[in-house]
Amino acid sequence: MPGRMRAALFLLIWFSCAWFGSWEFNPNNATRMFAAVAIVEDGSAQIDAFAPMTIDKAMFDGHAYLDKAPGMTLMALPAVWFADRVTGERAADHALAVQDPGFERYMRLRTRIAAATGPALLTAIAAVLLFDMALMVTGSAAGALFASLGYALGTPVWGWSTTIFGHAAVAALFVIAAWGGMRGGVRGLAVAGLALGWAAVVEYQAVLAGSVIAVWAIWRAWSTPRAERAIAVLIAAGILALLPLLAYNLFAFGTMFRVGYSGVVGFEGMQQGLFGLTVPRMDVLKAILFSVRRGLIWVAPVLALAVPGLCLLVEERRTRDVGIMAVGVVVIALLVNAAYVYWDGGNSTGPRHAMPLAGLAALGLAALWAELRSTWARVAACTVLALSIAINLVIASAEIMAYGFVPNALRDAVWRDRFVTGQLRTIPNEWWGWSPWEGLALWGVVAVPVIAALAWSVRRGRA
Repeated sequence: MPGRMRAALFLLIWFSCAWFGSWEFNPNNATRMFAAVAIVEDGSAQIDAFAPMTIDKAMFDGHAYLDKAPGMTLMALPAVWFADRVTGERAADHALAVQDPGFERYMRLRTRIAAATGPALLTAIAAVLLFDMALMVTGSAAGALFASLGYALGTPVWGWSTTIFGHAAVAALFVIAAWGGMRGGVRGLAVAGLALGWAAVVEYQAVLAGSVIAVWAIWRAWSTPRAERAIAVLIAAGILALLPLLAYNLFAFGTMFRVGYSGVVGFEGMQQGLFGLTVPRMDVLKAILFSVRRGLIWVAPVLALAVPGLCLLVEERRTRDVGIMAVGVVVIALLVNAAYVYWDGGNSTGPRHAMPLAGLAALGLAALWAELRSTWARVAACTVLALSIAINLVIASAEIMAYGFVPNALRDAVWRDRFVTGQLRTIPNEWWGWSPWEGLALWGVVAVPVIAALAWSVRRGRA
């Protein structure tokens, strides 16, 4: 893929993710940003002043703290620092309340910058690297583009990239790590180690699926020249990426070995098993995949095409190891979600805890495309991809955090309650005074021609 086409793909995905926004006072967004604000502005990890505004918090010795893995908060620190310097504002300049317009705008700006420079950026990078991986595996540029667009725009990864939840970031880091493992050598395995280590800082449970990528990368490197050095670099890079976690724990709690989850308040289920992880339940797994309330098939129908594609990767001797790795990540991500006490994710459009599987699952899309020979079969596949992109455009622009109590999240909470009523979050309507529909239309004016140009280029064989 020529450099200009890689740049176009990167900018398309980053622009699409950064263009839309999420509610800054959703507890998952807010608690991470509150911790970032406290660190930057007060030099403390305590969020006592913000605690009444979020149900997601931990309590230790009478003080409130972030109750999540700190990765997304640490990634948000530059956004808070930059916005403070540019605007001259601090949180203390406002009434610390959800209803205060000034504080709402203060939080919105910092959350949007953090999302654009964090998950949106990682998703865009991963989309390009997924293209490269898929091209190496299948030899089909069209299939590689099909996979990249399916992953980044055809699943709720798009919507989660507008937030500072960790799901999109982990999905992207898994792709980056797998790309490093496929490239091999010292540099490739350094990338893999850094990505896997940071994924664990973003979401602790990423260790489980990430271990599959690590073992696969080591296996691939085992018979190569200077294998011992490359594997040592992978391990060292992973440890290096974990150091900010230990530093945060020491800064926040005075010890490297305390985590926020151990002090969660209000969610008794977190005391079950290992911070809420017990054993997978098959009825929950079925709901994660197929239920109209949370089912993956309804919010990312294109991923159904990935299943036969992954099977093709496993069957083909040349790609078997890659296929087994991708299937392993998908299966473990699903089982971890099915084992979590709060498996449905509360307010969520689709099964948010399963989304780290999206990038490597999309490798199956490239494999399937490469096997399609008839024009009608490819038209049908493109139709499913277009449907998935349309669904996730609605989700990303309207509501990635559908209410947990609605029976059909996509129909009731996203389409009916928000999209058709024009309750969208785009840069133009939030910051420039445009209408929500004008903001959505401008995305289309920019993005649709770029998608068409990318498709035309791979069809003409120039990519």
